[in-house]
Amino acid sequence: MLDGPEKPRKVTSSDRLERAFLEIVEHRREHGRNPSSTTREIAERKLGARLDGILANQEKIDALKHLDEFELLTEPEAPASLDELLDGDDLDLLGDDTGILDVSSLPARKSPGVEFDVARRKKAADFPNFEHLFKAKHAELADGAYRLIPFPGVQTVVEGAFFVLGGVMLFVAEVGETQHRVVGGKQEQKQRLRVIFENGTESSLYRQSLSIRLHEQDGLALARTGLDLSEISDADTQTGYVYVLRSLSDDPQIATVPDLYKIGFSTGSVERRIARSVHEPTYLMAPVEIIASYRTYNLKASVLEHLLHRVFAAVRLQVSQVGKDGRIYEPSEWFSVPLPVINQAIDLISSGDIVNFTYDAAARRLVERD
Repeated sequence: MLDGPEKPRKVTSSDRLERAFLEIVEHRREHGRNPSSTTREIAERKLGARLDGILANQEKIDALKHLDEFELLTEPEAPASLDELLDGDDLDLLGDDTGILDVSSLPARKSPGVEFDVARRKKAADFPNFEHLFKAKHAELADGAYRLIPFPGVQTVVEGAFFVLGGVMLFVAEVGETQHRVVGGKQEQKQRLRVIFENGTESSLYRQSLSIRLHEQDGLALARTGLDLSEISDADTQTGYVYVLRSLSDDPQIATVPDLYKIGFSTGSVERRIARSVHEPTYLMAPVEIIASYRTYNLKASVLEHLLHRVFAAVRLQVSQVGKDGRIYEPSEWFSVPLPVINQAIDLISSGDIVNFTYDAAARRLVERD
């Protein structure tokens, strides 16, 4: 009786860090290059951002060195001088026989205003929540549903609007509360924005500051084809979130299932939705980790969730849970499918091409229908 099975070891934060880094190592092994945090491919962008975060934390670097078979955590030494940099230019990319790099005759660039300096761009940690919105807008521009127009004015800088500044598309994700400030001896109304750029960065400049930049740099606005200029954000309303979770359960029948993820839907905050996960059978009565959440606009998030469930129906987790009330529950939103495939399916649903694909459970990938 004393020789019973050993209780599975509880997954620690160190285990999760190592597992996350091994996904980056596997990408390097499969593709022969480090994942990029600026690519348009969602799965690789996440791995690239994860690697950037690790490289910015010396403690994580020290903890993962024993797994770094490709020297991903070794930063190249910076050249000690300009001469050393030029000597290392084997392809002569920095050569300038024509004088094209001589900028002495160019006019001095106007320095940005103080407000813009204060609101410098930084990496958007939750950029995957917005990336599919930019892809959708590019697709709508391509098929003529949207068009680019000259920036109409500050009145169009509202939550949900898209603009192009300096050749980069941006999205006004949030408009803060109105603040009253005295500028130049008179009182002005200010609203701080949260602006997401398609290159994965964000800024918190003021509404008026963004308007000035769009005017100065001949910025453009995205307007729905056939509508008046004042209606550029007529239909862009948030409808909810589709989220992807990983279970942190130590139950053997759950912890041993490879690539197990829950795909769910919420009209409000995902963090609030999962706050009581350890008490709810739908979350397998265990804590969960948010892997990704996708903000949906102009679309019922429940429809997107249903489509994903239908695509991966063949690999749905078959397990029963006993709730606090003694009833038996069979959670239906957990699937054994690689995360990159989930991301690919979301992209295909957004573009409408998912009807041409089916999930091959044996090959663990989406394949085109015959």
